Amino acid sequence: MNKIILLILGTGMLSVTVNAQIISSRVVDKKTNQPIPYATIQIGENQGVVTNEEGSFSITMDDIASKTDSIYISSMGYEKVGVSVKNSMDSIIYIQPKAIELKSVFISNKNLDIDDIIDNVDDKMEDNYRNNLTKSRLFFRETNRNYIQRMDVEFKKSTIEEIDEQLVDSISRVIPKSSVFYAEALCDFYGNTDKQKLNVIKGARLYDKNNNGSIEGVFKKMAKIFKDNVKSNSYLKIRSGLFSQKVQVDSILRSNQDAEDIAEGIENPKENFFFKSRKMNLKNLFNEVFYQSDTKLNVIKNSGRYEFEKVDYTILDDEVVYVIKFTPKRRGDFKGTLYVNTTDFAVIRIDYRNVKRLRSFNLLGVSFQENGYSGTSIFEKGKDGKYGVKFIEKITESKFGVDRPLSIIEKNKYVKGRNKQNQLSLKLDVKSSVKNKYEVIVFDTQNITDAEYNSGLENKNVQSTYLSKYDPEFWNGYNIIEPNTAIKQFKAIEETIEEEQ
Repeated sequence: MNKIILLILGTGMLSVTVNAQIISSRVVDKKTNQPIPYATIQIGENQGVVTNEEGSFSITMDDIASKTDSIYISSMGYEKVGVSVKNSMDSIIYIQPKAIELKSVFISNKNLDIDDIIDNVDDKMEDNYRNNLTKSRLFFRETNRNYIQRMDVEFKKSTIEEIDEQLVDSISRVIPKSSVFYAEALCDFYGNTDKQKLNVIKGARLYDKNNNGSIEGVFKKMAKIFKDNVKSNSYLKIRSGLFSQKVQVDSILRSNQDAEDIAEGIENPKENFFFKSRKMNLKNLFNEVFYQSDTKLNVIKNSGRYEFEKVDYTILDDEVVYVIKFTPKRRGDFKGTLYVNTTDFAVIRIDYRNVKRLRSFNLLGVSFQENGYSGTSIFEKGKDGKYGVKFIEKITESKFGVDRPLSIIEKNKYVKGRNKQNQLSLKLDVKSSVKNKYEVIVFDTQNITDAEYNSGLENKNVQSTYLSKYDPEFWNGYNIIEPNTAIKQFKAIEETIEEEQ
């Protein structure tokens, strides 16, 4: 099937081709002309996508099980809009605020005070949200940004001639001061909070290998020096201040290929980092939603730590919704907004941001700060009457620092004379920050039995595709979260140089 994609997303143009069945557009508030993030684009029952933070979306109709002539756009507080797939050629899809029509069920609840509402949310939480075994088809994107504020490595001593102050300085210079890494995966995710399985259908990594090129050269040089000067039956004593640890040299030599694979950004088939990281992050994201027992976002679980205020009513589709602001008391960590269905008291959306540092320690020259934890989670009711995750966006920000001496000493008990063979001493002063963004959209969730879970297979050795720049063709035929402008404009330095030449 021929696929025609008119890439005019930057200007918000809507392009529909009947043969290709691909729709790309932007959802905008009709009154303010501002893009609407996290609007739901529905194609069929429990099938659809969500607009990104810029209000953009893209749908591949070929990936939709139930064929339809229209798509439907809905967002909290807005009128639901239907758009013809075949005939609509509008440049932008406008939606406008919708007045609330009070229904009998809402009228019966309107006199509840805020404590009654929160108590109902808590009491009905176990009934409202599913925690049984399920199978979910989802798309997961991770954005990782690293910044090094300080990289001071002071050379103190080395008994190996090739490892000198000049080499140590060169290592400090080639480490990139900033880098960005994107990872995307279309997956089937099985399980519940207690056990999980993952099958990756397709995956991609988007980053600049040029950042690793010079590091790779230094790594190979250090590996050769290490092999030439250190005995395989030695052990290394790594000491930093009062702490020390022994490491067998032969185990390092055996893992040398693994280290090279990591330096080159290639997953080792035996230890597939791409698979492991997707599974671990998805598990954490689902286990950290507000209704889970061990969540940091304990707004309802520990409601006594928060002040709640019913500030408004809004509407989603035909359901009236409480708009409830929450702010922390002395022990609370977050502020934000809850959107609560007036019919069943289910939280259908939560926006949150931490108001104070969540974790911090500084001990013997090693420091860590968890400074940022914010996001949006949207929940959707399924055919079984239970709510589950429809969309998650979570952003974390942290800082890490090391300011302490480091000594690496080679010792060997099999040689005559002194056990001490070689020594390298450094003084480290490193400060860095990391910002991670996680986005998940769940397209379809089905309840499964224990037997169906047990028969589900994990492809732990699945290989992801490396991309040096954004490729709009890569996800053709699949529905995903539309990439934002930063991803679309990403291009590795090496690619830029080649084009300029």
